[in-house]
Amino acid sequence: MKPTRKEEMQARQFCRRVNTDRRSFLTSVGGGFSATAMAGLLSADGFLANQAVAADGVTPVNPLAPKRPHFEGKAKSVIFLFMYGGPSHMDTFDHKPKLGPLDGKTIDVKTFGRGGKKSQGRVVGPKWAFNQYGRCGKYVSDLFPNLATCVDDISFIHSMTADSPIHGSAMLMMNSGRLLSGNPSLGSWVNYGLGSMNENLPGYVVMLDKTGGPISGAKNWTSGYMPASYQGTVFRSQGSPILDLEHSAKMTREEQQVMLKHLNGYNQGHLSARIDNSNLSARIASYELAYKMQSSAPEAVDVDSEPEHIKKLYGYDQDRTQDFARKLILSRRLVERGVRFIQVYSGGNHNDANWDAHGDLEKNHNYHAGNTDLPIAGLIKDLKQRGLFDETLIVWGGEFGRQPTAEYAKGTGRDHNAYGFTMWMAGGGIKGGVSVGQTDELGAAAVEDRFHVKNMHATVLNQLGFDPNALSYFYAGLNQTLVGVEGAEPIHQIIA
Repeated sequence: MKPTRKEEMQARQFCRRVNTDRRSFLTSVGGGFSATAMAGLLSADGFLANQAVAADGVTPVNPLAPKRPHFEGKAKSVIFLFMYGGPSHMDTFDHKPKLGPLDGKTIDVKTFGRGGKKSQGRVVGPKWAFNQYGRCGKYVSDLFPNLATCVDDISFIHSMTADSPIHGSAMLMMNSGRLLSGNPSLGSWVNYGLGSMNENLPGYVVMLDKTGGPISGAKNWTSGYMPASYQGTVFRSQGSPILDLEHSAKMTREEQQVMLKHLNGYNQGHLSARIDNSNLSARIASYELAYKMQSSAPEAVDVDSEPEHIKKLYGYDQDRTQDFARKLILSRRLVERGVRFIQVYSGGNHNDANWDAHGDLEKNHNYHAGNTDLPIAGLIKDLKQRGLFDETLIVWGGEFGRQPTAEYAKGTGRDHNAYGFTMWMAGGGIKGGVSVGQTDELGAAAVEDRFHVKNMHATVLNQLGFDPNALSYFYAGLNQTLVGVEGAEPIHQIIA
């Protein structure tokens, strides 16, 4: 139906309010709204049902409607604390007492990092003392004095391995289980499998470091070959949570219908070319989501309304920890409101803006650990006191670890290490006070109970109630899974 003159005037007025002209707006987002509307109608009629069947075999009208997993999972939500750049395991949670006496000596050790494959290297001894904590007696370095008080609630995995020692591909592996881009991220699989418990908030939220996003950017939270409704939504921890919220909030429901009607009239004849494009632009998707978030988001992100003792618990009252504390308080608030998957990045941009300690290890890790230690401990303690810990799975780690030897002739910097590194999990049905797997006496490679990134992914899906080898999405003639055709088992040693 052709829009009336009054409707066209309303559309032009909206375009002026969002600082764009009618022609530019239609050019940039022309196909999006009508294609989204048509896709929704076709899905409701069952036309797209073969693409929307999840674990329970039922196709909901809303692709993000809550769905039943394969079995009753112990976790309902996931908070993935991503230490971008690769923290050094032998300087954090993997105590290597034999490394200290070798400091400065050149030894035979096989390594593979940014500098290529080497057979010798100069040892860099640990720069922080380790002490035992908790009933389990876990050794933790002085980098994490607050988190050390929570070790009886944590399972440490000391034998993680990955397929690449290069940031870009390693990031994609950690987030999607593949070295190449174009595949759904872990959060998208969770969003697809479980749906959302709150239609007015995204089911999958990403919060980046204040210095910027990681290498490969949005490829790390893409929905890949799945519809865009399953991709991650980037939240800012301050101001409007998503960039389009202010503009969308200015639209009344009547104005939104006018705009959709106007765009439908503009796009007649172009819809068939758009309908097959399930990955509509993130900007269009965020406009649509922003409209729904007008009432829910402002309250959900109102971290300043938290009582002072909670802010202090996370370190929100301290300049150094305030930024990460805000993100983790917001994460807890989103979990309370039904958001399924939240990924929070520590470190962004390049070089020492993240955990990539190639030069001065002490300067780098003191900075990043100091920014995150208290907030992470605060998150664990806050979830426990609210009764949310048992149903919220926390994952901590980077895309790989570091080598026991120096990268350069001088300095304390360590190169990348995908042969063996540490990650940890807590809550969501995970055992506390447990350490599994082991690297060699120098931390160069995993030698006992070696686990791959896909085993970590399988564990996350298992705790949410899924058989990781059965949760699938039909694409390119195959039932695709997060863990690949070869499959992967959960890490049973850490499951309660």
